[in-house]
Amino acid sequence: MPDLRHSPISRKLTIMNVLVSGAALLAASVAFLAYDQYTFRQNLIRSLSAEAQIVGSNSVSALIFDDPDSAQQTLSALHNLPHVITAAIFTPDGHTFAQYARSEHERLANPGDPSGKAIATFRGNELIVRQPIIFQGRQVGSVFIRSDLAEAQQRLQQYGGIAILVLSLSLASALLLSSVVRRSVATPIVELANTARLVSEERNYSVRAKPTGSRDEVATLIEAFNSMLAQIQQRDAALQSAQTELERRVEERTRQLVSANRELEAFSYSVSHDLRGPLEVISGFTYILASEHGRKLDSSGKECINQIENASRRMAELIDDLLNLSRVSTTAMHNERVDLSGIAKEIADQLCRQEPSRRVEFIIRDCDTVRGDARLLRIVMENLMRNSWKYTSKHEQAHIEFACETRRERPVFYVRDDGAGFDPAHAKRLFKPFQRLHGAVDFPGTGIGLATVQRIIARHGGEIWAEGAVEKGATFYFSL
Repeated sequence: MPDLRHSPISRKLTIMNVLVSGAALLAASVAFLAYDQYTFRQNLIRSLSAEAQIVGSNSVSALIFDDPDSAQQTLSALHNLPHVITAAIFTPDGHTFAQYARSEHERLANPGDPSGKAIATFRGNELIVRQPIIFQGRQVGSVFIRSDLAEAQQRLQQYGGIAILVLSLSLASALLLSSVVRRSVATPIVELANTARLVSEERNYSVRAKPTGSRDEVATLIEAFNSMLAQIQQRDAALQSAQTELERRVEERTRQLVSANRELEAFSYSVSHDLRGPLEVISGFTYILASEHGRKLDSSGKECINQIENASRRMAELIDDLLNLSRVSTTAMHNERVDLSGIAKEIADQLCRQEPSRRVEFIIRDCDTVRGDARLLRIVMENLMRNSWKYTSKHEQAHIEFACETRRERPVFYVRDDGAGFDPAHAKRLFKPFQRLHGAVDFPGTGIGLATVQRIIARHGGEIWAEGAVEKGATFYFSL
């Protein structure tokens, strides 16, 4: 085909019409031929399957009473079907009981497992049908029929010739009609193209295309083009103004974000230094009071000291968790390959070494590596697996599993346990700071861990959710 890039639009329209018409007719012809072949083959399958069932039904007595001659006569009726090449009746153990061949040189094909289910399959240019013969709920034999597809080939040749004839006539008609109408369409379109090129090169949206004075689709196109230019001219002016305003707002928001990050860093510094100082003083004086004056205190006084020590430790934990929560949102991320299954195995080994007396079965599935920040993702795995370890501590025997699955074509990871679980009605509270669904007496904690996990998952562009029931365990799912 010649290069059409520099050809006149009239020639392009002609070639386009011919090609489109030809492609549509060719697609329709191919679809028709394919559908005809498909329906013919399906009808042939149903016909041969019905014949096989009839032969099987008529051969039950012959199989039961071991009368091959009678079965042979039943198969001989297939000579009325010229497309049947060979047929046979087999016993359940695979021996040939009776057979039929269209001609002497035809040989039986291997029927496969004669005790198998009914099949109908195409092998090359042949159709193979096998039908079990059932009598009183048991298989007494099977029918095997092999047929050629000569009739299908004939139909394909006949319909193919008709399709070629129709395609040729249609292309000739399309070529004739295109030569008649191309000139009335090409000239206005060429002028419209010149106007469009001028607007594109000079960015001059005040230019307008010349109307044709008619009321056809080309005139409508030119009118719409001119209207579009008018709208673009107005919107271009508005866009310039909006762009200037947007740049100003972006600069302002950037300054606000920088200021907020600095305030967050100052808060972290304050928590790390200013709050820890008084807390360490309280802990120090509590230790001095207990060591030097503990003998002078009664049981109530000693209990007060214990309460102060416990509150100090809990306050230290809260400070650490708050710092971790704030750092998760501000620290820079390093994108790398991370093996979550390997991290899960390391954490499981650590937990088992810490409390070797517990009976916990860990199931760690091998999952594909992911891309993310290894340090932050280890925090996720630490929180989820240690939560499972903690909330199964009341059970004598526990199971903790880490695995992955595919949902909506995305990998989803989960940590599952059979521990205390939670009330599904309060699932949304799990990922809010300081929101705990269990008492601190039963399961100690600050309520910051899952909020930290959610922020890390959000920074990785994923989501996290939980499913569970009271005393039936919990499953935490997350994607990245």
